[in-house]
Amino acid sequence: MGIHALLPALPAMTAAVVLGIVAVNVPGTGPLCGGAWQPGLHFAGKHLMRVGIVLLGLKLSLGDIAALGWKAAGLVAAVVLLSFAGTYALGKLFKLTGDAPLLIATGFSICGASAIGAMAAVKGTKHQETVLPVALVTLCGTLAIGVLPLLMHPLGLDALMFGQWVGASVHDVGQVVATAQTAGAVALSAAIVIKLTRVVLLAPMVATAGLLERRRHLRNAAAARAGGPGTPEAAANFPPIVPLFVLGFLAMIGIRTLGWTTPGILEAGGILQDIALGAALFGLGSSVHIRVLLHTGARASAMALCAWALIAALGLGAIHLMA
Repeated sequence: MGIHALLPALPAMTAAVVLGIVAVNVPGTGPLCGGAWQPGLHFAGKHLMRVGIVLLGLKLSLGDIAALGWKAAGLVAAVVLLSFAGTYALGKLFKLTGDAPLLIATGFSICGASAIGAMAAVKGTKHQETVLPVALVTLCGTLAIGVLPLLMHPLGLDALMFGQWVGASVHDVGQVVATAQTAGAVALSAAIVIKLTRVVLLAPMVATAGLLERRRHLRNAAAARAGGPGTPEAAANFPPIVPLFVLGFLAMIGIRTLGWTTPGILEAGGILQDIALGAALFGLGSSVHIRVLLHTGARASAMALCAWALIAALGLGAIHLMA
């Protein structure tokens, strides 16, 4: 947060990931990140991420989304669904393993690392498997901060359209703010409304994944009882359809929508959210070993850049349809 105060163009969450990566890759702190500090870093990456997601709900009011209009809201939802499907398909095409295609698709299409953390919780994904998706969503979101403003005038976009494009295309909320503010207050306001409309879709997407995961566990249970290939251990560990922290996220949206808050509460909630998510992203960044990433992440990086271009194109098409 101190770095963000000195360099407002650099989102605090991006700085947190970068600092975590630096910490694990320099001689002084690297051994501590893999040793004595590891339990606390894993706790931050998992549990403080969930706290941050709950508090993120205080930024959202259904009234703002309703004011956007059904046509615009529908187009935003279409961008999310198409970008999720396209990114997931790219992950499979590039032969990414495990839950990586799903996590990258969720992070790119909705709200970056927060969405990755929510989906990983529902899927029961191991902490280590979330590291690469978080690194990629941070890389591409940071790239957007530098590249998208340069494309504003060549694409013939005014401030309003540019803000809408940023809100529809950039991953993390902080990255959206950093990118849109380069075009002024009109662009920033439009970007935030569009972006938060995307964030609202986190709950139904995670709930759908939870339902599918629960069905898979039920099939395993049935197979285990029948003496088939299912495992009793996997069958017994039923995940919730909607995790408690997602219900907390929805509750915070309800509180903000009903006006049961004050400016002071919203400001305090925003600060606590930044602290929780910053600590969580530092924890996740501290699992990124540069040498391992260079050996294993080239294919995933190429896939992420393709997905980034896809989402930017979908967002650009949507804002022209909104006009």
